[in-house]
Amino acid sequence: MSNYCIIFLYFIIYAFIGWTIEVIGELIEKKRFINRGFLMGPICPIYGWGGLLILYVNKDNSELLSVFLKTIFICSVLEYFTSFFMEKLFKARWWDYSRYKFNINGRICLETMLPFGVLGCLVVYVIHPFVKKIVYSLNTNLLIIISIILLIIYIIDNLLSLNIMNKIKNQITKEAKDSTELIRNKVIEWIDSNSLLYKRIKNAFPRFKISINIKNIIKK
Repeated sequence: MSNYCIIFLYFIIYAFIGWTIEVIGELIEKKRFINRGFLMGPICPIYGWGGLLILYVNKDNSELLSVFLKTIFICSVLEYFTSFFMEKLFKARWWDYSRYKFNINGRICLETMLPFGVLGCLVVYVIHPFVKKIVYSLNTNLLIIISIILLIIYIIDNLLSLNIMNKIKNQITKEAKDSTELIRNKVIEWIDSNSLLYKRIKNAFPRFKISINIKNIIKK
């Protein structure tokens, strides 16, 4: 039981670290806070899974170059297929690298993979020893309690996020080729007038469009 709790805590910690990296990146680039990721909470699960995979494949390896290359491979595969399946499910992209050179279908690119390789080395040699020390310092009962609470929150967050996306996914398309700038602005105003949950979904997309009949927009 405690082993599963430890693994889950690692997942949550690296998912939070990934979310932090994404938010800081957006803050630097766009000068404003954007709550990145699919979920409402401050985590990006793809980083959690990536962190666990990086630790697993490098658990018996201490060679820097090997860790670097394995991390690039893991992150590339994970990021590509996550983007692919989420786009199929929700008709939307949470990231798009089409504007960068050496990209594959806009899902992954060399410019982001190299930093991920560096980040993987930092995780293996610097970050994880510190994280491991903290997690192992918790007594068994506290470890289980924390894990259960975080798991409940994580499940609720997933269910809530999926529910919202299912409600609006038919209104979301990847491209905005068939809409005017006026319609786009009206759509944004419409989203902003709704609940905070809709705002959260809107902010998660680097590019988005919601198809709404003009008459419906005017009525709104």
